[in-house]
Amino acid sequence: MTGYGKAVTQTTDKKIQVELKALNSKNLDLNSRIPSYLRERELLWRSKINKNLKRGKVDFSIQIENIGIQNAPNINKDIVAKYIDQLRTIAPADKIEHLKIAIKLPDALKSEASQANEEEYQIIESLLEESLEKITMYRTKEGAILEKDFKLRIKNIQELSKKIHVLQPERIENTKKRIRKALEELKEKTDENRFEQELIYYLEKLDITEEEVRLSHNLNEFLDTLDTPQSNGKKLGFIVQEIGREINTMGSKSNYAPMQKVVITMKDELEKIKEQLLNVL
Repeated sequence: MTGYGKAVTQTTDKKIQVELKALNSKNLDLNSRIPSYLRERELLWRSKINKNLKRGKVDFSIQIENIGIQNAPNINKDIVAKYIDQLRTIAPADKIEHLKIAIKLPDALKSEASQANEEEYQIIESLLEESLEKITMYRTKEGAILEKDFKLRIKNIQELSKKIHVLQPERIENTKKRIRKALEELKEKTDENRFEQELIYYLEKLDITEEEVRLSHNLNEFLDTLDTPQSNGKKLGFIVQEIGREINTMGSKSNYAPMQKVVITMKDELEKIKEQLLNVL
């Protein structure tokens, strides 16, 4: 599922930002961008994100900006003095001009290596928790929209299934007429009893009662699973496969244009469900 969460705070000398962005994916694909001196806690943070988000292409970033005066780089006086002495031997100039050049040369400035203390780690942990809460809220809102759409699609398939059932007697009568007409065109005499037996056998092969029952059960199972508090995206996917199997069988057995049109509409509704299931955990 898609989602976004960001948390920012500022201490006396640093601005710290934790950001999470998620796109749809069947599995968890986590990409992290954090300062190198924080790497020792990366596995712990990745584990927490994995536990909370489960699926999605997730970008996790920590940005730290030094804003305190104590974090300003120091002038490496010895190096700068040597640069100035060498510059004097190359070209005459006043000391200020040589200083302007020397301060831009390598190693003229030095800064203390960044190190995280336990307080900074705790701040980052808190910001990560806040970001996870925000991205979860984002996903929850998206999930509510998807749930409404799923229920609408399932209801549409249920209504279409009722149309299929209503068309059954009409289909049977149409099949009888078609077979009788074909026999009449052959101008062959037929035993009426034998004809009825063969017709019953043929119609039994085209009967879709079992498919209707299984389809109804699977549609109700989908709705029941949708209403459970647990994350059941994979189970919903399995149920949709079963629904598709029954609809396809009904389509292959229908052998009647009006019924096949209804089946095509059912397939269209099911495809819309399949597309949105990629967004469900």
